[in-house]
Amino acid sequence: MSNTRIKRGSSPPRRPARAPKKRRKVQTSRLNAVINALPISPQRLQKVANWTIAISLFAVAGLAAHATGVTAKFHEEWAQAVGRAGFQVKKVEVVGADRIDRLKVYDIALAQKDRSMAAVDLDGVRGDLMRYGWIKDARVSRRLPDTLVVDIVERTPAAIWQHNNRLSLIDDKGVVLEPVTVATMPDLPLVIGPKANQRSQDLDRLLAEASSLKELLAGATWVGNRRWDLRFRSGETLSLPEGEGEAKAALAKFAHMDGANRLLGRGILRFDMRDPNRFVLRLPHEGQVAPAKLDEARAAVDAVADVAAAEKG
Repeated sequence: MSNTRIKRGSSPPRRPARAPKKRRKVQTSRLNAVINALPISPQRLQKVANWTIAISLFAVAGLAAHATGVTAKFHEEWAQAVGRAGFQVKKVEVVGADRIDRLKVYDIALAQKDRSMAAVDLDGVRGDLMRYGWIKDARVSRRLPDTLVVDIVERTPAAIWQHNNRLSLIDDKGVVLEPVTVATMPDLPLVIGPKANQRSQDLDRLLAEASSLKELLAGATWVGNRRWDLRFRSGETLSLPEGEGEAKAALAKFAHMDGANRLLGRGILRFDMRDPNRFVLRLPHEGQVAPAKLDEARAAVDAVADVAAAEKG
């Protein structure tokens, strides 16, 4: 057995290790360039950053206290301490209340569970007051040591609304103020019908076109949610057409004819102007009025006929 030597190949020479590259401070240099370009010094910028961090931490702490109920508990304890010191609601001063029930205002203002002046919810009291029909606006304030001041702006009654056999006092915007009875109802125009109270402003604009008739008006009925029937103190009813423009034109024409021929107070029962091409008058039957009154109504009809013929001519 011969001795055989296995010759191993020599290992390849190792490459020399590369020297580590120097890290470029590109980002740092850019940041420094931006900081140096700012109009404030780096020291002042550091102070601003410190304050920003401090305020953020304070805000987070405040939110955490509020979420855990610490803030509410502190406020409650503080309000009770103020109350124990003698600052409790004992009186309510009402300013500007002429027509409304002051006792109602007192009940609303004193309905607070906590009478401490620090715990009174002024916005809540005002919100409760604004639900009361008579009150158009209200302001609630504290007067130390023990008084709540309620300053009220009242609504002004403008008409009486009759609906479902009920009478209610309303203002010029149709807001219901309070119920009234026939014995206590004031001398105001009567509007009748569903949603007639919401149309009171429309009625005011309509009557502005015929101011001479406004003082003679006894009431108005909103018919079919589309047009007005006007009732005068002398007993007549005027039926106006649909549409605000058409109604204004018809009422202005009627006011002109009444001024020229005195149509009201002469015994006519109804004037119908719903058709723009016709002016219909309804007379009473014989026996309903005195013969002289019936003759006067017929004379008014003749006068209207003469005016119509003159317009056509």
